[in-house]
Amino acid sequence: MNVGIYIYDQAEVLDFSGPFEVFTTANRICVDVEPFTVFLIGESSGVVRARAGYRVLADYSINDHPPLDVLIVAGGMHQDEMRKPQVIRWLTAAAEQAQLTASVCTGAFLLAKAGVLAGGQVTTHWQDISELRELFPGLTVIENVRWVDTGDRVSSAGISAGIDMSLHLVSRLHSPELARLTARQMDFDWQHN
Repeated sequence: MNVGIYIYDQAEVLDFSGPFEVFTTANRICVDVEPFTVFLIGESSGVVRARAGYRVLADYSINDHPPLDVLIVAGGMHQDEMRKPQVIRWLTAAAEQAQLTASVCTGAFLLAKAGVLAGGQVTTHWQDISELRELFPGLTVIENVRWVDTGDRVSSAGISAGIDMSLHLVSRLHSPELARLTARQMDFDWQHN
């Protein structure tokens, strides 16, 4: 199962590295074949400067990545990304092709802008709840939860909640036991909704 994580300049580091760690740890401890192929996608392949100057390499660009089963969109300083028509068009198309689309933190703004979350329930970082409601009044924005799962769309609250959401996704996509073992291996106190 291909899991692509979209990153961009000023993305929050834990928003993409947390889910990356969950899925790759699940691969390490799974007794079957590795269930997930995980990679980072940028607008272009190469160096992305995440928050605080953290440099990371995107494995693929929005134009050359493998087919996606799962798309995860990181949060961060998302405002510039929302003004990129090519990124928004790609998010719309990628979400249509993926079985499941998820956001961490303010990644929900990008998916909302792309029309991926239209009319649905969603959550984001507590500090951004009112802005998400204001910009996208058609969404039902849920507060005080770690993640919201509406079937083929999943969103998480801020930053570390993306780890909880990703464990939930491992549980859904593979098994609750693999998710539990992954959380234990990561020495992470998995917060369920």
